Amino acid sequence: MITDIQSILNKLGINADNAAFSTGSHWGGAANAKTLESFSPVDGKLIASAKVATGSDYETVVRQAQTAFTEWRSIPAPKRGEIVRQFGDALRENKSDLGTLVSYEMGKSLQEGLGEVQEMIDICDFAVGLSRQLYGLTMHSERPNHRMYEQWHPLGIVGIISAFNFPVAVWSWNAALALVCGNVCIWKPSEKTPLTAIACQHIIAQVFKANAISEGVCSLILGDKEVGELMTNDGRIPLVSATGSTRMGKAVATAIGARLGKSLLELGGNNAIIISAHADLDMSLIGAVFGAVGTAGQRCTSTRRLIIHESVYDTFVTKLVNAYGQLRIGNPLDQNNHVGPLIDTDAVTAYLDSIEKCKAEGGRFVVEGGVLSGEAYQSGCYVKPCIAEVKNDFKIVQHETFAPILYLIKYKTLEEAIALQNGVPQGLSSAIMTLNLREAEQFLSASGSDCGIANVNIGTSGAEIGGAFGGEKETGGGRESGSDAWKAYMRRQTNTINYANTLPLAQGIKFDL
Repeated sequence: MITDIQSILNKLGINADNAAFSTGSHWGGAANAKTLESFSPVDGKLIASAKVATGSDYETVVRQAQTAFTEWRSIPAPKRGEIVRQFGDALRENKSDLGTLVSYEMGKSLQEGLGEVQEMIDICDFAVGLSRQLYGLTMHSERPNHRMYEQWHPLGIVGIISAFNFPVAVWSWNAALALVCGNVCIWKPSEKTPLTAIACQHIIAQVFKANAISEGVCSLILGDKEVGELMTNDGRIPLVSATGSTRMGKAVATAIGARLGKSLLELGGNNAIIISAHADLDMSLIGAVFGAVGTAGQRCTSTRRLIIHESVYDTFVTKLVNAYGQLRIGNPLDQNNHVGPLIDTDAVTAYLDSIEKCKAEGGRFVVEGGVLSGEAYQSGCYVKPCIAEVKNDFKIVQHETFAPILYLIKYKTLEEAIALQNGVPQGLSSAIMTLNLREAEQFLSASGSDCGIANVNIGTSGAEIGGAFGGEKETGGGRESGSDAWKAYMRRQTNTINYANTLPLAQGIKFDL
């Protein structure tokens, strides 16, 4: 188990000796600004503190980004890709330290922390290839001696608002693509995980410096809700990508929509796995348990509901209860443990409140929850993953709780199961466990899952960067990461070139002088 956090902070560019980090206009606040303290949910200890940016700091960052954009957009896309490639290599060199800090500051297991950094490396690799594939189309004109085509140009400044549960990976999804597309980025990380953001900024700033690139190309600004509101209301930022709760997303979309800006929203999920009568139950068990307790249930893709066929319900629930009995809860840096803490005591309160609401609506717990106490759990953030039998229309089941609470629902027909799966406001990730080809294809059809992600024989968590990530309904409709998600960071321009010696008009319109 790695315990030398202070040494790791120093290696990642964070001055831990005085519980602060090196300030600068591109990521810190003025000396008299409010202090943001980062406590680890692992042991409750203060890791370090940082200064929150003021309105003046924000203005400086935006102006630096505007100036940097005029330089960065003129660099050929493959050259921009080369800078991103170097960033990916720098992440490889710092993977162990950064992954450990992610685990310690956020509370996810060390393996998940390291996996999050690997996801950053993977998106950098993807973006490098993308830098030579920013394709437009050519079209045939109805007018003789005319050529039509489309091309894509960068938007300008891309604002990135990230959440605590993936404190670095989701930023990289946005930043790597935005950068190769020719944009510059301003990142507002979660105030619950500022140190991992500072570490990433330090790494990428070193890459920019080595290539004589302005640090304003990729900026970090620490702050609370007020900083986010400055970004969403700022007409100089044409695109804001925001990850968080549906409530937050609605506020962001309203503010950006009022100025006719663009938003890319990745919001809540209420994800279900259908366990068919034709499922491989042992394989299904792995997907269900990891989906429900991975990151202590604090993923937007966490499995919240299991919709189980009545013929295998009792058998599978028995397997599930036995598996929960084997879970080891504790320090996430100890790789013998399966489940770490929730992010903070507010999350614990929400967890307990959800359990009480579930019981009040008639939910029956087959695995009871609760808060763990004792020296190993001194932060007060460790809770027991729990399981309840419910009805899909319970108010609490319709709500996303960021905690390891799993709801069980029984079904008879596949049509009923799909209706249950779709019968929530959110639409992010979904899965079916079945060895029946017809069931699989029906689940993936237009009359099947209404989610942005639909899987067969894998769980709801663990998306790869090659595919576009995102969901429908109250999940926000945004798409990040792979496929053609890069188009969200660019503006499309249609071009027509007339190489004739006359000027014919479209649609055969005559206009003679």
